[in-house]
Amino acid sequence: MTDTVIDAVVPGAATAQRPGGPAAPKRRPHGRNRAWWALLFIGPAGLGLLVFYIWPILRGIYLSFQKVGPFGGETFAGLENFITVFQEPDLGRALVNTLLYAGIALLGIPIAMVVAVLLNTRGLRFRGLFRVLFFIPVVTMPVAVALVWRLLLNVDYGVVNLTFGAVGLPGLAWLSTPWVNIVILAVIGIWMGLGTQIIILTAGLQGIPESLLEAAELDGAGPIRRFWSIIAPLLSPTTFLLCVLSVIASMQVFDLVYLMIDRISNPAFAQSKTLVYLFYEKGFIQHDLGAAAAIACILLLIILGLSAVQFWLQRKWVHYE
Repeated sequence: MTDTVIDAVVPGAATAQRPGGPAAPKRRPHGRNRAWWALLFIGPAGLGLLVFYIWPILRGIYLSFQKVGPFGGETFAGLENFITVFQEPDLGRALVNTLLYAGIALLGIPIAMVVAVLLNTRGLRFRGLFRVLFFIPVVTMPVAVALVWRLLLNVDYGVVNLTFGAVGLPGLAWLSTPWVNIVILAVIGIWMGLGTQIIILTAGLQGIPESLLEAAELDGAGPIRRFWSIIAPLLSPTTFLLCVLSVIASMQVFDLVYLMIDRISNPAFAQSKTLVYLFYEKGFIQHDLGAAAAIACILLLIILGLSAVQFWLQRKWVHYE
């Protein structure tokens, strides 16, 4: 009687519980099926990562130890390519120019933070318009940006020098003066990437509880005090992310140097090379693929070292709670 009631409520339960009855059917394991589904979804991204990132890195490391002929053919050369690169007279200046560019580009992060906070102010009119204006350089082709700025900074008829002359200041050969041109390129790089940084920081600002800012305001904290005591510490993980991304991108600067500093007519060209431009020169002008791969490996090690230093330093100033 009891078994009948149990079967009526939960079919098969009484049969499974009876000592002599047939065993309940076992569930099929789904672990293997889940693994196949995971591989199916990860596969396209993993294939792209392997083909476009991992394989070129491994191929570049391999070529850095090979002597590649102009028409192909590879011969093991050991450390000869690295010795050739370290004997290159332009290597030291290219490294300094690259580090200088990366250091100045980091200054764009606090600028973007201030702009993001201002754009996040309650009651600000035309907020969407301002965000669009700041984001326009991000979606503009680097070639167009470089050509426009090259015209603006022209020595003879550029708007910058004409403005300086109108107020009685002497003009300057912005792109033909060593060191000055790298600073100018870094400033243009900041202007080009400011929109992306503002968007990322704005997303970080959305995660700050409004109650904290309201409580600080009720306690008498002004805008600057709220920024340094609440907003900046809570935005430190986002700021750290931008620092890492900025250094990685800045160490690979090439397009502005190639487009704005003419290698034929600019007298400061030899003093304005960067590591990636040196890579381009070795690989695509001199057709020395082994030396170009060695420069790429050196750049990879430098980026890994700088990233490791940043991750070590972030323990002292990044707050995740």
